[in-house]
Amino acid sequence: MSRSVKKGPYVDSKLMEKVLKQKDAGGSEPIRTWARSCTIVPEFVSHTFMIHNGKIFQKLFVTDDMVGHKL
Repeated sequence: MSRSVKKGPYVDSKLMEKVLKQKDAGGSEPIRTWARSCTIVPEFVSHTFMIHNGKIFQKLFVTDDMVGHKL
C-alpha cells in the first residue's frame, strides 16, 4: 500500500539538511546515510549518496529517473 497523497513523501529531515548544505557549499563528496526508506525528491538529483545496506555502504548517484523511488 502506498503513502497517502495528502501526507506527501517521507523525506528524512537530517538528510535534507545535509543535501541543502552541500548544495550551498558546492561540495561533491558523497553523503552517508542509513535512511533507506527516504523517498528521492528533486533536490537529491545529481548528488551522490553512500547508503548503508546493513553490512557496507553502497554508492548511489541520483538521476532524474529516480525521483519518487526509495533510496
